[in-house]
Amino acid sequence: MTSMENPSDNAQSVPPMPPPQVAAGQSADTAWERKVLEKLAYAALEEQKTRRRWGIVFKSAIILLLLGIFVATVMEGEAGGHEGRHTALVYLHGVIEAKGEASAEKINAALQSAFEEKNAVGVILRINSPGGSPVQSGIIYDEIKRLRAKYPDKPLYAVVEDICASGGYYVAAAADKIYVDKASVVGSIGVLMDGFGFTGTMEKLGVERRLMTAGENKAFMDPFSPAQPQQKQYAQALLNEIHKQFIEAVKTGRGKRLKETPEMFSGLVWTGSQSLGLGLADELGTVDSVARDVLQADKVLDYSVKDNIAERFAKRLGASTMSAFWGGFSEQAGVRMR
Repeated sequence: MTSMENPSDNAQSVPPMPPPQVAAGQSADTAWERKVLEKLAYAALEEQKTRRRWGIVFKSAIILLLLGIFVATVMEGEAGGHEGRHTALVYLHGVIEAKGEASAEKINAALQSAFEEKNAVGVILRINSPGGSPVQSGIIYDEIKRLRAKYPDKPLYAVVEDICASGGYYVAAAADKIYVDKASVVGSIGVLMDGFGFTGTMEKLGVERRLMTAGENKAFMDPFSPAQPQQKQYAQALLNEIHKQFIEAVKTGRGKRLKETPEMFSGLVWTGSQSLGLGLADELGTVDSVARDVLQADKVLDYSVKDNIAERFAKRLGASTMSAFWGGFSEQAGVRMR
């Protein structure tokens, strides 16, 4: 028979757990603080690594964005491949102003490219504008007349969409023909100057206007000063002169087709159908129908000057698109064909 072993004998074979080692001259509290500092240092190191990784990601994203802008710009430049017979299109959209999408600088640059292209059989100026600056409108009008004289075999047709009023019609009057939709809004051959007067409000609030000038008319049309009869008369004379220029441009552009009425130059507007009877427009038509049936070039290429991606991004971040006032003669009042 085998004898049963004493359990206490086996227990002696398992060594006891050693107590925590503490360096010589170091208490348990000091060891605990050291462990905490080590953990904090490790966490700081990990945070630096994370920041470095995110920095690489951010820099890569910037590089990709710049690369995308470059590629898009190149593609925009190459997209207008002008091979083959085609109709050139220039889009005049929105308020006509110096710093806007429909500035004379952008519209004229597009028109020049369209006229210079040998494979463009004609130019369509697609208009959807309520008007704007008489100066900018006049510059576009004059450039159209110049280009038509330089390229007599290349017609320019204005095609009106929703609205072609005031400065927009000023520009359209320079075209060989004006095509409209039956419901388009056409006309508004007039000029306006607007502003505000705060003198009554200031009196009620007890606010005193302290204005010093050198030159009796330097505060011309100041909204915080009472309106002066002689200044109002002078402003009206300015408006009448610009209105006269507008009327002359319309008469020159439309010629014998125009059927003048007492209301024609009063600032009223008409539908596209009504404008045909007044000689303000020639026929009903769209961009596609004019390209297909009149110019007989179905292929339409857009020559409009567009903002590149960087410019669009800058505008969304708040780049100013404020309207430029006529001549900059006053920050309070602006002359507009609108």
